[in-house]
Amino acid sequence: MRYWTVDEARAYLPRVRELLADIRGVAVAVTRAPGNGHGPVGTAGQVKAALVELEEGDIVLRDAEEALIDFPARGADGVIYYLCWKEGEADLAFWHLPEDGFAGRRPLPRGPE
Repeated sequence: MRYWTVDEARAYLPRVRELLADIRGVAVAVTRAPGNGHGPVGTAGQVKAALVELEEGDIVLRDAEEALIDFPARGADGVIYYLCWKEGEADLAFWHLPEDGFAGRRPLPRGPE
């Protein structure tokens, strides 16, 4: 499992935005596509490639529609937590423990528990 630092996750956000645009753009195109139900050519490949890239980085796509992403992180105290970002947020500014989910988001920086 890859554990991201705040700086690494922030630096990767532009790429995450691109991947989410691919995923969401294809979903919109498929729902609007007339015809045989297969959607536009290449859409499955685009979505799969975007999802594979997220998975390879151990980035968790919690909700594609809301564009909610979690980056796994490990504190200096050994605690595993998630750096949490949602589309519309200008920067990576929140974190939460795995068991707390989105509802338990707290502002960065994360201090020792």
